Amino acid sequence: MKALVYKGPRDVVINTVPDAKIEKPTDVLVKITTTNICGSDLHMFEGRTSVEKGKILGHENLGIVVEAGKAVERVKVGDRVCLPFNISCGYCENCERGLTGFCLTANPGSAGAAYGYAEMGPYHGGQAELLRVPYADFNCLVLPPGAEAKENDYVMLSDIFPTGYHATELAGVRPGDSVVVFGSGPVGLMAAYSSMIKGAGKVMVVDAHKDRLALAEKIGAIPIDNMDASCVDQILSLTGGQGADCGCECVGYQCHDHPGHEVPNLTLNNLVKSVKPTGGIGVVGVFMPQDPGGADEMAKHGQIAFDFGEFFTKGQRMGTGQCNVKAYNRKLCNLIAEGKASPSFIVSHELPLDKAPEGYANFDARKDGWTKVVLKTGV
Repeated sequence: MKALVYKGPRDVVINTVPDAKIEKPTDVLVKITTTNICGSDLHMFEGRTSVEKGKILGHENLGIVVEAGKAVERVKVGDRVCLPFNISCGYCENCERGLTGFCLTANPGSAGAAYGYAEMGPYHGGQAELLRVPYADFNCLVLPPGAEAKENDYVMLSDIFPTGYHATELAGVRPGDSVVVFGSGPVGLMAAYSSMIKGAGKVMVVDAHKDRLALAEKIGAIPIDNMDASCVDQILSLTGGQGADCGCECVGYQCHDHPGHEVPNLTLNNLVKSVKPTGGIGVVGVFMPQDPGGADEMAKHGQIAFDFGEFFTKGQRMGTGQCNVKAYNRKLCNLIAEGKASPSFIVSHELPLDKAPEGYANFDARKDGWTKVVLKTGV
């Protein structure tokens, strides 16, 4: 099969590799039809993780079941399915609590497993023609009839739509709230979109990329063009000096200031300043425990200088961590099916799998207009 293989920093290629196959009776084999390039993939692409050479990347996957293991009962050959980026067993302590992003079974010795990602288990990703799906009865979201017509919407259920929604849950967004989202990449846009779905009264989005801010404005958010200290003043001005009720961090450890310098603690400290006392902050941007390319010794060890004194004094609360996709994907799927949500508005480019390396290079360069890349294996 063809697959996108990591060879080293900024070096990914389409290779012919052995076909993915059923390995356990609880597996299914999925013929991938749509798979996305995620902002998180860029951490590996840039050499900022410990991902091993030869790894097939890709954790935002959708396709058709072409083979099922003998123990699979619910999922059938021919089903069109979207796969949560989390690989979870469904029966460990964390999965029983709905914390499927922190499964204790799928990646022994760690809490959490995923397709094609550093430190997230031995699983290859879905930027390929075929994908092995473990614990298939639990992990597969079987899509409704006619899903092919909205495939670019449904594929967002694999990660970024639930992750954006998760940010709003961690932050405690409620109807009528004012919300500030740092980052207008795909996840930040989904956090803003989710805030509006939940009935937020005012949504502000902070970034330095005008093309992405234009998308935020298109869905009704207020764009704030700057990541430096002036963005805090703008947020306070827009909220009567009080600060936003809630804030979402959707950038992570590779945040840059306006001149383009990497400042890993910038978004978190700006959120502390721009969210009101007793307000909630939800952090879904990736922060790694080790960063070989970190700007300083603290950053290399996953540490940042955090304004904890102000955070404590303001009585704010913070929730963090990767999204438990299964907690949200079925309900969000219903919104898409009923025409109440169309997350594909973020898609800027559809490319055949063969052109995935080009997609990585342009998305990584943050070229104007490259907001979300969707790969089609059948093109």
